[in-house]
Amino acid sequence: MDEALLKQLQPLRERIDAIDVEILGLLNERARTAQHVGEIKKDVNGPVLRPEREAQVIRRLQQHNPGPLPALAVSAIWTEVMSACRCLEKQGSVAYLGPQGTFSEHAAFSHFGQSVQGIPCASIDEVFRAVEAGRADFGMVPAENSTEGAVSRTLDLLLTTSVRIIGERAMPIRHHLLTSSGTLDGVTSVRAHPQALAQCQDWLTQNHPHLARESVASNAEAARQASIDPTIAAIAGEPAALMWQLQSVAADIQDDPHNRTRFYAIGRLETWPSGSDKTSMILAVPNRAGAVYQMLAPLAENGVSMTRFESRPARTAEWEYFFYVDIEGHQLAPQVASALAALKSQAAFFKVLGSYPAA
Repeated sequence: MDEALLKQLQPLRERIDAIDVEILGLLNERARTAQHVGEIKKDVNGPVLRPEREAQVIRRLQQHNPGPLPALAVSAIWTEVMSACRCLEKQGSVAYLGPQGTFSEHAAFSHFGQSVQGIPCASIDEVFRAVEAGRADFGMVPAENSTEGAVSRTLDLLLTTSVRIIGERAMPIRHHLLTSSGTLDGVTSVRAHPQALAQCQDWLTQNHPHLARESVASNAEAARQASIDPTIAAIAGEPAALMWQLQSVAADIQDDPHNRTRFYAIGRLETWPSGSDKTSMILAVPNRAGAVYQMLAPLAENGVSMTRFESRPARTAEWEYFFYVDIEGHQLAPQVASALAALKSQAAFFKVLGSYPAA
């Protein structure tokens, strides 16, 4: 390195080193304080994770952030700080659709931090079973994609299991065409999760219509198969490419450049209001004229905004559809509580899936 440049950089590096030591001391002070909080929680058998409290901490810091750090960086840094502090009380675990390298894994660690133990599962069903049975403290499951819409299996399991939604995470989804060689020499098929194949169908049709399209349980499973079979190409993200040592044939092949997936964090705990929340529920109405309109009227009457309305065929002779509804606000907020009470009184089926901090 040029001596003059080194002379300019040296005092700045020394200043950074001093700041780092100061930050480390403050982080350890924070960790000790968090341990005291954990001791108090133990006396009342309180949960280690409080999603609403962690959301409040990050939002407050973002509001007071003078820059130049962007808000997303503040969120990422303090997610890891709080994850490490939580681990001093108890290392939590999070189940996700595996194997390693999936977008679900990325969403899980982005949401809960790197200090949690990851539990890869072979299917979305297994994620729900792990959480419901207590083998995992939390789960992370895909809920809807900006291109392909709702993930139907997740909706079905929210209906039939006892787990609750405790958070949400929206992730940009970038798909790459991957092989072990970085070329398509000898490749006869492309494999991916059905949603990923659908999100890339136009690109595949235009560029490689000769490749057979085959569905597998996850994109990371497709990457694993491509790593051992040179006739297979996989659609997956960068984490899966790194995990299974694959090379990129083409990058960003998703049809929608703004492709995003919303994930639900699921668990068994109840969350308290954070100040900016959503509530998700499932409703069904009797099969009569105007029933859906009458069902939703209490939301308008109480000034509650609906952010999502999804129908799903009911597997019963009693109702035709279940309606998955997201609204703004926590179920304990007076206006929301009033609206929910009215909905419950007239719905043929009513289930609150959870109130949780909005992403």
